[in-house]
Amino acid sequence: MTFAKRTLGKEGPEVSALGLGCMGMSEFYGHSDREAALATIATALEAGITLLDTGDFYGMGHNEMLLAEALRGKRDKAFIQVKFGAQRGPDGAFLGIDARPSSVKTALAYSLRRLGTDYVDLYQTGLDPAVPVEETIGAIGDLVAQGYVRHVGITNVDADTIRRAHKTYKITALQSEYGLMSRDIEHEILPLCRELGIATTAYGVLGRGLLTGSKGSGEGDFRNILYPRFQGENLTRNERLAAALAMVAQSEGITAAQAAIAWVASRGADIIPLVGARTVERLTEALSSPLQLSQEALSAIEKAVPEDAVGGERFMVAH
Repeated sequence: MTFAKRTLGKEGPEVSALGLGCMGMSEFYGHSDREAALATIATALEAGITLLDTGDFYGMGHNEMLLAEALRGKRDKAFIQVKFGAQRGPDGAFLGIDARPSSVKTALAYSLRRLGTDYVDLYQTGLDPAVPVEETIGAIGDLVAQGYVRHVGITNVDADTIRRAHKTYKITALQSEYGLMSRDIEHEILPLCRELGIATTAYGVLGRGLLTGSKGSGEGDFRNILYPRFQGENLTRNERLAAALAMVAQSEGITAAQAAIAWVASRGADIIPLVGARTVERLTEALSSPLQLSQEALSAIEKAVPEDAVGGERFMVAH
């Protein structure tokens, strides 16, 4: 089955117009079910979803091994993008980023083994304050030359870093949080990516579940610990936005999740929304999102969730 396609970058590969974000299948959002995860990935592939997003630190390798199991005999149907660099302790705590050239190559070696593949389609990391981005991107470029990586990406960085990275080696895609509740990249980063021919894969499209009524409760769910938008008065404000979005969506004959996905998809053919579905039911809902809505509907969706009405910062700010 073929799903609608979009080009990843100005001269990049074709991938599905929606991608499957696999992080929640391993941790962060409470209990995850292995059989449900495998069924979800299988359903995505059958529906023509090719872009699968993972990270070597999602479940400390668990997510990559889960993908390897799901993709056995189907590797050619998937475009796998892998994030690396985040360092974690045995207790799961985040310890910073290591993007030294030697670490880049070591991390990929382990990812290839866990994924059961001899290459990844796109390899990406954020900024290591101790390492010039040119060194990190140069190391990924070496891996491209050696055939272990097909395309170079970068994630959650500022405009200056993107420009410097792209001068070092052509960046195919930026991964960034982007959606009705998180629109920061519209001001400087998205215009720069378009100038340079870099695509954007957008996570957090549903506000980490806020726009569909999730309160981030339950054991093992990091949302109400790490994300201020799920706490106190912020949560109350954001629940009002979710209710307003649900009303607009209902008038269009779609769900709130479908409205949020459709809005992000409407922002440009160079943007690929990542949906973090963990069950076949949620995935099926996401895949039914209209990739085109009337301008009136899009305006109503945007009005329901004004950028300046969102309660709380995206992340807990360290003091």
